Amino acid sequence: MDERAQIEQLRAELHRHNYQYYVLNQPEISDFEFDQMMRQLQDLELKHPELADPNSPTQRVGSDLSHEFRQVVHQRPMLSLANTYNRDEVREWYERVSEGLSGQPFQVCCEMKFDGLSISLHYQHGRLVSAVTRGDGIQGDDVTENVRTIRTIPLILPADANYPDEFEIRGEVLMPWESFEALNRERAEAEEPLFANPRNAASGTLKSKNSAVVAQRRLDAYLYYLLGDNIPGESHYDNLQIAHQWGFKIGPQMRLVDTLDEIYQYIDYWDVERKNLPVATDGIVLKVNSLAQQRSLGLTAKSPRWAIAYKFMAERQSTILREVTFQVGRTGAITPVANMDPIQLSGTVVRRATLNNEDFIRNLDLHIGDRVYVEKGGEIIPKIVDVDVEARDEHLGPRVSFITHCPECGTQLVRYEGEAAHYCPNDSACPPQLKGRIEHFISRKAMNIDSLGPETVAEYFRRGIIRDPADLYEIRREQISGARGQKDKSSSRILQGIQQSTNVPFERVLYALGIRFVGETAAKTLARYFKSIDRLASASLDELLQVNGIGAVIAQSIRTWFSNAQNQWLVERLRSYGLQMELSEDELSQHSDKLQGLSIVISGVFAHHSRDEYKALIERHGGKNVGSISAKTSFILAGENMGPAKLEKANKLGIRIVNEDEFLKMIE
Repeated sequence: MDERAQIEQLRAELHRHNYQYYVLNQPEISDFEFDQMMRQLQDLELKHPELADPNSPTQRVGSDLSHEFRQVVHQRPMLSLANTYNRDEVREWYERVSEGLSGQPFQVCCEMKFDGLSISLHYQHGRLVSAVTRGDGIQGDDVTENVRTIRTIPLILPADANYPDEFEIRGEVLMPWESFEALNRERAEAEEPLFANPRNAASGTLKSKNSAVVAQRRLDAYLYYLLGDNIPGESHYDNLQIAHQWGFKIGPQMRLVDTLDEIYQYIDYWDVERKNLPVATDGIVLKVNSLAQQRSLGLTAKSPRWAIAYKFMAERQSTILREVTFQVGRTGAITPVANMDPIQLSGTVVRRATLNNEDFIRNLDLHIGDRVYVEKGGEIIPKIVDVDVEARDEHLGPRVSFITHCPECGTQLVRYEGEAAHYCPNDSACPPQLKGRIEHFISRKAMNIDSLGPETVAEYFRRGIIRDPADLYEIRREQISGARGQKDKSSSRILQGIQQSTNVPFERVLYALGIRFVGETAAKTLARYFKSIDRLASASLDELLQVNGIGAVIAQSIRTWFSNAQNQWLVERLRSYGLQMELSEDELSQHSDKLQGLSIVISGVFAHHSRDEYKALIERHGGKNVGSISAKTSFILAGENMGPAKLEKANKLGIRIVNEDEFLKMIE
C-alpha cells in the first residue's frame, strides 16, 4: 500500500474510532492502540505536507456531541493534551519547557489523569449557571440539569468565600468503581447490556435525558483547572487549593515537584498505587505551575505547550485458558470467546476475553491450557494479547480450531471476501439471529418499543409467541397477560408501545429491518434517495451504487436481502400492520432539488443550526457533503471561526463563501 493510501486509511479508521469512543461510548481499541495510529498518521502527514487536510483527525479534538442536548460554544477552547507512554518523551517535554523559559527555574504540578468525561463548570456570583461537556473543543453539550445531581459539585459557594464574580472550573465527571459494579450488577439481573468500563458508564449516564437516572447512579467529579479574568492565585497549584476551600473536590494526589527525577518518582509510585484508588485513572498529567510561565510558553493548534499527559501502559495479567466458546450475534457473526481462570484486572474480576476472529487465533497459535496474557487497555473489554510459549509442558491441550458450523443451528459457516469474521448464513432459522433481529427491531434508534426488552423478547420467543418482527403486531392480550406474573397494566403498556411504533418514519423502519451492513446512516441515505421500500427493493446493483456513500458491499447485501422470499413476505406483513414503507407527504415536502449536483464544504461554528443539522439540510435538498476543498467544491457554508487554511485555499481556487443566512435563504 502506498503512503497516500495509508494516510487515507488511517484517517478513516481514526474518525471511526473517535465516533465509537466519544459519541457511541463503545470503544473498540485501547487508548494505546489509538495513540499509536495517531502517531503513525502524524509522521506520514509531516512527510507529505502536500496531502494536508484540515479535517484530518490530527487537526481536531474527538467529539462527544449529542443531538439531544443544546450545543454551547466554549468561552475558551477546551484543548486536548499531548500524550506519551514514554519516559524519554517526558524528558524531552521537560527540556523543551526549560528551553522555552530560557533556562529560568520552574515547578511542575503532577496530577492523576482521571478517566471520565471532561466538563466545564461556569459560576456567577457563587452559583452554578452552566455545565458543558468538552464536545469538539469548540462547543459542547449543555448538561447543566444532570450535573446538578452530582453531590460533589457545589451548586452555591459559601457566602464568606472570596471568589470572583465570574469564573470557570474544569474537571472530570467519573463513576466510582463501587457505583460502577453496583450498576452492572443491576443491569445483569435485568439482562441488560453491561457497561464496558466506568468511563462509558459515566458518559452514558451524564448524557441521559432523565436527571433522576443520573442522581441514582452516584456520579463523582474531580476538578483540575481554574480559569477566569480575576482568579486569585498566580500558580495552578495555589488556585486549586483555593478552589478546594470554596468547596470543590480536588484530587488529593496532586504534588509540586522541582526536578525531572521527582516526576519519575511520582510516575513510579502511582503506576502501582492507582489500582487502590476508588475511581478509574489512565495516566498522569504534568503542568507547569506558574501561570505567567504558562502564558509565556503558549499553545499549539491542538494542545498547550506547558502540559503533557503520561499514560500508563495497559495493565496486563497472565492466566490459564480453559475453553473457547463461540457466540452467534444478530447478524450471524461468530465471535470466539476465551474462558479463563479468573484474574483481577483494572479493578474488576475477568473470566472471559474476546479472541476477535480465526486469523487472530491462528496468529497466536492458541492451545487449551496455554498461559495467556490479558490486557484491558484503558479499561475497555479485555482481550488476549500474547501467549507464554515457554510455559508449555506435556499437559498442554489441543490447538484451538475455529468452528466450521454454527453452534446454534448447525449451518455451515461462510466468510465473505474482505471480511475477517465468519457468519452463519441461516438468518431465517438460527435462534440467536431471530431473537437478535427482534431485539434490534424494537431498539431505541429503530422502532423504539421501549415497553419490551431482551428478557421479554427471549420469553416470548421461548413460548413461540414471536419468531420474527412481524409477529409482534399479532400479539394478543390473553397471550401475555399472565406471562411471568405480568399484570394487565404491563401488557397494556406493551401492546400500546407496539401500536405506537406504526408511526415511526420510513428511514427508521428501514434501519429496523436489520439488513446486514445497513446502519442508521445508510438507512437514512437510502430512504431519502429511493423514498419507498418498493423502489429500494426493485433497485438494481448499478442503481444502488449511484447513491452517495453506498459501496459494493452494502449494495450487494441489499440485493441479497430483498431477493429472499421470506424477507419479501416480512415486508408485506409489516406493511399490512400499518408500518411506514415510504416517506410521508410531510417528509417529501421538506425535500427539494435546490442543491442538486452541488458539492458543499461546511466550516466554522454556526448560530442557527448545528453542523450536523446543516449536513442533513444539504442532503435533504439534493446536495452532497464533502470534507475537503477542491476545484470541484461548489461553495463553502461558513460560520464563525472558519479555519485560515481553508479560507486561503478557497480564495486561491476562487470558491464562493456562503454564510448561514444566505444558505437558509437559498433553500427556503
